[in-house]
Amino acid sequence: MRVRATLLLIVSLGAGPDAADALQVSATFPAKNQAARAADPQLRVFLDCESCFADFLRSEITFVDYVRDRAEAEIHLLITRIPTASTGQEYTAEFIGSGRFDGTTRSLKANTTSGDSEDTIRRQIANMVRLGLLTFISAEGVPSGMRLEVELGSEQARPAVAGDRWNNWVFSLRGSASIDAEESQRQIEVSGGVSADRITPDWKITLGAEIEHQRERFNIDEEDDEPFEATRREQDFNWLVVKGLGEHWSVGAMGDVESSTFENTELGVSASPAIEYNLFPYSEYTRRQFRMLYGVGPRYANYYEVTLFDETEETRVQHEVSATYDQRERWGTLEARVEWSQYLHDLDLSRLEMDGEVSLRILRGLSVNAEVGASRIRDQLSLPARGATPEEILLRLRELSSGYEFQFAFGITYTFGSIFSSVVNPRFGQ
Repeated sequence: MRVRATLLLIVSLGAGPDAADALQVSATFPAKNQAARAADPQLRVFLDCESCFADFLRSEITFVDYVRDRAEAEIHLLITRIPTASTGQEYTAEFIGSGRFDGTTRSLKANTTSGDSEDTIRRQIANMVRLGLLTFISAEGVPSGMRLEVELGSEQARPAVAGDRWNNWVFSLRGSASIDAEESQRQIEVSGGVSADRITPDWKITLGAEIEHQRERFNIDEEDDEPFEATRREQDFNWLVVKGLGEHWSVGAMGDVESSTFENTELGVSASPAIEYNLFPYSEYTRRQFRMLYGVGPRYANYYEVTLFDETEETRVQHEVSATYDQRERWGTLEARVEWSQYLHDLDLSRLEMDGEVSLRILRGLSVNAEVGASRIRDQLSLPARGATPEEILLRLRELSSGYEFQFAFGITYTFGSIFSSVVNPRFGQ
């Protein structure tokens, strides 16, 4: 017998008014037969994006031809997204010309909120793409037979807002519960969270708290009436305050209050002022960033059990420096991060973490991607003095002593055949 039940609750407050439907753009062109298409081909577009409703865009915007290789395209359409202060998304479309449009670029943005439906979001993205493509289509003159319709939301539909009663604050509540049960095993998990964010061009304030409680029960021996039970609890409150100082500098502070049975920490409190420098202007965040950060501050910890260093309570000062590089171009994406931290009371207690991800288009139809992560660990202050039991090791109830961590993944893709990819067929859900 097996039983599974799940409950999930998400509530967001303070999001701004929904204006995603304020603008509707449609463009139609006279249908072309095969001979006309050959004599007067449509604009060829390479759609480069993740989570941008690509099939919807191909089915809705039919006045261009979509190709599956960027080398065949006249327009490389790169769509990226990042979270906004209202827990929505900001989509940025970069229209990068090649061939007859070489050297011509265009950038447009579309903002959505957490309250927008999936259909509202994808139609807003489609409007953004239509506007950008029409710029290139009309570069050599307006095509004959073209019909363009633009509908703006009326003032009655969008009443003016005198002020933001939330003062840019956005609040979110999250909760979930699940039960997974068999005759000889049962797992119950409850989690919840709350967050408050206030993000403006000059300030960034984020507050968040999460709690997770997991209990597992096993009947290991049918003749033993006493089942084995395992419990894991995690609580965390984190905060961040940042002030922008122009296009390259930022200052702020960050910290957290945590409790973790896995990390043998009954109470941990840390605070750290920090400074960040971005080699590129922050306004270029959708295409490239190179941020360097330094922070230093104290950390207090009270442990459940005596540690390897014979401590049940301690306060230590720790500093860290990190560098993050992020670039998104027509040839692919590159993300890399290096972080080094150290306790000042004992300089041998340190940690070095490195991770990166790269996706490259090598040749026509050939692309490779790789992910790598590695850590050199020398700062496990909270490890219990006693050894972990076999049950704690198998169920990952306790952090184990480790000198390093390493992960690596590699993939390769090669496609060939027709360069066009405009047709969408949803049959059988594929």
